[in-house]
Amino acid sequence: MFNQVFTFQGNLAGPGVNSVLGGNTKVGAESTVDMQGFLFAPGWTFLGATYDAVLVQSFMMGSLGNSVQFGVPTPGIQASGVHNTFVVPGELSWKLGDSGFVVKTGLGIFTPDGTVTGLYGTGNVGSPYWTFEPELIVSYLKDGWNLSAAIYDELNTKNSVSQYTTGDILHADFTATKTIGKWTFGPVAYYYGQVTNDSCGVGCLYRTGTLANPQRFDIWAVGGLVGYDFGPAQLSVWATQEISAKASNPAAITATGADFSLVPQGMTVLATLSYRLWGPDKTTQPSMYHK
Repeated sequence: MFNQVFTFQGNLAGPGVNSVLGGNTKVGAESTVDMQGFLFAPGWTFLGATYDAVLVQSFMMGSLGNSVQFGVPTPGIQASGVHNTFVVPGELSWKLGDSGFVVKTGLGIFTPDGTVTGLYGTGNVGSPYWTFEPELIVSYLKDGWNLSAAIYDELNTKNSVSQYTTGDILHADFTATKTIGKWTFGPVAYYYGQVTNDSCGVGCLYRTGTLANPQRFDIWAVGGLVGYDFGPAQLSVWATQEISAKASNPAAITATGADFSLVPQGMTVLATLSYRLWGPDKTTQPSMYHK
């Protein structure tokens, strides 16, 4: 099992700061997440790979600060509830001999069972649509080193309330840590960005279509990780600062002459505690999971 506590603290950024917020660069965007996860590793093999499965349930709360949009004062927004359940029915990991290289692939699924409110189904932390996440993770794990690149893509189905479809979002997480004794430390980084446009068909409830939303964005962050192995449990904490956040909507510029795109940019801190709930081999160390 693993327990994760995550917090993000930042402000809205992007061209919409000028076109929508009237130049206000201090509109806060915050979120706090508590995740309870289960990793099932029965020791099964398939095609020479080791099998595992994952189940994660998240509870979230978030807020957006007061702002002035298009010259009109707009009150802040707060929401809290249950986020969509994340299920990985299967992951396969291949060890490439004694080289230390490991390749993992799998498919994660966010099910639309979270807290959903609002006219468009986006008034709370749940999402009224499915998200599929194919993943590929390449790692070098040897002599205390963990050099990993995890790449996964969000493929979203149509919002069942508003009929709006969010474009694909690509994620890449990078880790370069070293374990000495019971301590683990090193730099980490991540990127995520929207790589295909949103779509809003004839039956879509949004009057502005896709013009009021960022069609493309790119966010980069760098930071560090420190961890300690207590024996029966392992604790790690990583913190990252988003150093670049860009967003754009060429269609909005063509139609209106202005870009309304906004994205949050800030700092993230994540703490993970992992430990074994049960297993026939009591000497095996608990597995770490990062998502």
